Amino acid sequence: MNRLQQAWVWLRRIGHCRGFGIQSPTDYRFVRYVVNESWPYYAYAELGTADDWLRSKLGRLYFRLANFLQPDAVVDLLGYEEYQHAGCRKAVVSNSPSEHASLALVPTSISREELAAICGNSMKVVVVEGTGKLLKTQMEILKSMKATVVFDLYYCAVAFFDPQRSVQTYIVNF
Repeated sequence: MNRLQQAWVWLRRIGHCRGFGIQSPTDYRFVRYVVNESWPYYAYAELGTADDWLRSKLGRLYFRLANFLQPDAVVDLLGYEEYQHAGCRKAVVSNSPSEHASLALVPTSISREELAAICGNSMKVVVVEGTGKLLKTQMEILKSMKATVVFDLYYCAVAFFDPQRSVQTYIVNF
């Protein structure tokens, strides 16, 4: 993705910066202190030194997400194990579905059946990486699977499965 396209995406989403328009305190805190956190974390210097800017940006987001959630098990189909282990040292990271996993990182090319098998009953957070129509389709599938809060970050979508929360979709300038 070139700089002109990055600038266009950022300008289109400028009204959704830093939690603008989010009324829920927990969702606002998540956007401000996990998604758009700008302070350097303890492991940033060692992580992704050879990665391009997008992989590094998403890897740091997944690092902060693992640090925020502190999951026991993670299903990672995207290859960000290094970032997951740095964010939560106790997490068991695998690339196969686990009934104890509470965080899953999946690509947009995954089918509905595979996503349902990964999510199972214990899944708390699912991150779908990708852009465009495939990401929108996956977001609709997640909503139909009872995802309550979905954050559209353009490069990925973060979906929370919490039956006590009301259904909400946010667009965030990430």
